[in-house]
Amino acid sequence: MQELQTSGTFTDLLKSLSKEREHKMHFYHIIAREEKGRKEIKYLQKQLLNVKKERQAEVQSRNEYITHLKDQLQELKAKTNMENHYMKRNTELQISQTQKKCNKTEELLLEEIEKLRLKTEEENQIHMEIEIFLRKEQQKLEEKLEFWMEKFDKDTEMKQNELNALKSAKASDLAHLQDLAKMIREYEQIIIEDRIEKENNRKHVEQSLLELKSIIKLQAWWRGIIVRNEIGGFKLPKKDNDASKGSKGKGKDKDKRRGKR
Repeated sequence: MQELQTSGTFTDLLKSLSKEREHKMHFYHIIAREEKGRKEIKYLQKQLLNVKKERQAEVQSRNEYITHLKDQLQELKAKTNMENHYMKRNTELQISQTQKKCNKTEELLLEEIEKLRLKTEEENQIHMEIEIFLRKEQQKLEEKLEFWMEKFDKDTEMKQNELNALKSAKASDLAHLQDLAKMIREYEQIIIEDRIEKENNRKHVEQSLLELKSIIKLQAWWRGIIVRNEIGGFKLPKKDNDASKGSKGKGKDKDKRRGKR
């Protein structure tokens, strides 16, 4: 007001409006980050559930595989016992070799079971660490969300006051928006006219192609008529050699008769 009264300008008012716009954009950025934080929390929760399900399924699959290996081991043991029972009459060398083979297979299966057990324990440990980490991250995001919610309420009240002040400047921008709307309508009219012209050109090209195809078909039809009716210099080829020979003999007889006459 002092600037308007003294110099008749409003530079300070424009600067104040620019600052308020910057504050407003900062406020919008804060809201966007808050929304992004909510989405990240939901995503992390969903990811945590997926990881739990995957780990449980994997542990169950490993347990089933271990059970399957144990069953195989039991089957091998039973098979070995049966073979020992029915092969007692064979030589001692064959019994010893069979026993060694079964023992080796059993050792390999036990080693594989131990490896799977250790791997399962390691993966469970990793899963627990990941779960603890995700819980900590979730807690941090919840704290940040609470902080930004409080800040949002305060900033909303402040920005509402600023919005009331900005509404007074809306009238000055309305004329500019109307000019822009008029310019956009003119551009839209130009675009529509250009599209109509392109559509007409496309229809003209399609019509020309259709006429060309019709002309080609008409020419092919006319050439077929000329060849079939032997119009002009076009003649059909003769059917076979016998017919040609017969026609030649008739021609010679006609020549002899003409000579006699």
